[in-house]
Amino acid sequence: MGLSLHFVVDPQGWCCVGAIFFIWLYNTLFVPKLILFPRFEEGHISIAAIWAYYLTSIFCVISLLRASTADPGKLQDTPKIPLTEQELWELCNKCNMMRPKRSHHCSRCGHCVRRMDHHCPWINNCVGEDNHWLFLQLCFYTQLLSGYTLVLDFCHYYYFLPLKAINWDMFIFRHELALLRISTFMGIVMFGGMCSLFYTQIMGILTDTTTIEKMANCCDEISRARKPWQQTFSEVFGTRWKILWFIPFRRRQPLRVSYYFANHV
Repeated sequence: MGLSLHFVVDPQGWCCVGAIFFIWLYNTLFVPKLILFPRFEEGHISIAAIWAYYLTSIFCVISLLRASTADPGKLQDTPKIPLTEQELWELCNKCNMMRPKRSHHCSRCGHCVRRMDHHCPWINNCVGEDNHWLFLQLCFYTQLLSGYTLVLDFCHYYYFLPLKAINWDMFIFRHELALLRISTFMGIVMFGGMCSLFYTQIMGILTDTTTIEKMANCCDEISRARKPWQQTFSEVFGTRWKILWFIPFRRRQPLRVSYYFANHV
């Protein structure tokens, strides 16, 4: 929890994170140079459009880096079990360690994670109690950035007037069509994939159910939502201040209300 770094040694995961980072870097470099800056110089868009793009891009990459390196909720080797919660702990049959209920053993990482949702190769990390909020931010800002990119690509060809004062001898303008087609393709893939994933995550939070519990079909008792949506989201993000749910730079602090309460009353 906090700002401590957590790395998973998995070459396949590193490749997945590298692919996501490449898509982010590609669009962050070429979309402003091909569309935003030339359109701003010719008066087609305002400076606010450029600031909005870069702000969304920064939030997107910060969420990616933090979700990839944050501790998802790895259990300590000798966890301290509060006397009032002993009945809420169980023995893991894989690592023979005591863990809170709703924890799961990740075979790829080799340890148990509190309230583990799933292991995501695209961030090379588990999604658990302590970094679930960062994963949600990553999904949100990725679909926001990819959607914004698709709108800019569309307007560049079908809405804005043709550019006049540009240097066609530059590489990026000579290959403008190919570069923007690649950008559009990546935008469609990322936007479609992230919308589906984000919807699944939101529904899981609303029903207070993890992805693993859904796949295991063992969550009949858990899937009945007994908390208001504000409470379930506040427990995931670690704060009741809704504006802070969108800020990836802060430190998460767990709420005083235990997330086990609703399932063991």
